[in-house]
Parts: sequence; structure tokens; C-alpha cells
Amino acid sequence: MPQMQKGGKFIFGRSVIKEDGAVCLPPQAVSEYQMAAEGKVYLFTGSKSTGGFCVTRKGLLAPSKIGRILWENPELLEYTLDRGAFIPYKGRFYCWTDISVDGRIRLSKEMMDFLKLSPGEALLSIRSSDIAFTMGAKGPLLDRARDYDGEIPLF
Repeated sequence: MPQMQKGGKFIFGRSVIKEDGAVCLPPQAVSEYQMAAEGKVYLFTGSKSTGGFCVTRKGLLAPSKIGRILWENPELLEYTLDRGAFIPYKGRFYCWTDISVDGRIRLSKEMMDFLKLSPGEALLSIRSSDIAFTMGAKGPLLDRARDYDGEIPLF
């Protein structure tokens, strides 16, 4: 998988949002973060410059420095909030959704509308931190990916 420039962000690949909202997360990202281990993942809004969403799971988020979101929002911690319903927390919005064993999630129309995404759109999967990766929808990194002469896997 490419690093488009020396010292730059690591790219797992690209994923296209299917007509039904299905998104196949890159297998390397799913494996590295053990995303399918709990059967559910948390999505939270990406940065203003990259858009899209970040993906994590309870086992990574809870012990992290931003894990307080779960203790302060027990409906998110216990998955009693409606699947895909975003709640605000310190400048970002968080929700949960199911993930298949092979790393597929489904964005409902409401989730796509909230995230300003649409079917057919390609998302760039970017290593963000040790607790989450980003499925970016816009910005300079995506522009560089379009101009990149190497191969970026498509999922």
C-alpha cells in the first residue's frame, strides 16, 4: 500500500460507496485495527479539511485519551442509541454501526446525508492514529491520490 510521498500519510486504499450505502473497508485497515472483532464500530466525523468519517471500535476508543466520550454518553457505550444516529461531543459527531467479519459497513441515507456523502463516491482510507483510520472524502490528500502515478487499491 502506498505512501504517496516520503514521510506522508499511509494510504490503505480507496472504497466506493455502493448504491445501498455499503462500504468495504480495506482489509489491511480492518486487520491492523481488528475492526471486526466486536461486530460494531464507531464512526465519527472527519476533519474539516478531509471530511468523510473516522472508524474505530470500543476496545480502541475506550482506553484512549478521547474515550471519555463513551463514559459521558452511555447510550453510545452500550449501543442503545439508534444505529447510525449521530450525537455531538466536543466538536465532532459520533455514532455506531454494525461491521461484518469481512469489514463491510452500511451507511444509511440519513448517515450519508449527515456526512455529506453519496453513493458512487470514492473514499480514501488513511492511517490516522493508533485508535482510528479515516475514510476521507475531500481535500489535498485526495487530490494527490488522484494524481498519484502508482497503484492505490480499490475496494
